Amino acid sequence: MSTETIESAEGLFADTKNGPRLLGSRCVTCDTPYFPRSAGCHNPNCDLSKMEDAEFGPNGKIWSLSIQNYPPPPPVVIFDPFEPFAVGMVDLVEGLRVLGRIVSDTPDKVDVGDQVELVLAPLGVDATGAEVISWQFRPI
Repeated sequence: MSTETIESAEGLFADTKNGPRLLGSRCVTCDTPYFPRSAGCHNPNCDLSKMEDAEFGPNGKIWSLSIQNYPPPPPVVIFDPFEPFAVGMVDLVEGLRVLGRIVSDTPDKVDVGDQVELVLAPLGVDATGAEVISWQFRPI
């Protein structure tokens, strides 16, 4: 296995001085958050689309949850051997709802309503042997 690590997607997350954050935008006029970044506001009630870069995280609450009990097909990156994992829709305190894997040794014990924090963690290993890093959520 390679010791290289790569991001799952460029420009979606960063390890900032304040810890891991999702990189998005927010409309200054109506305060609507967007992830990933958006060039314009899509809120039909917004009279003036004025966007600025925004960081989201780290705190949120699981809104919806599912357990991935079988290996997903490519191009999804996973570890071998496959271990079931939780996938949750998380409401971040900044008003953004985002999907992410839930980091837990016991995914069947994670539940809707649990408080979580944003972390940057490996999803698995790609075909070249590089560890693929992405945003995920850890119960707190």
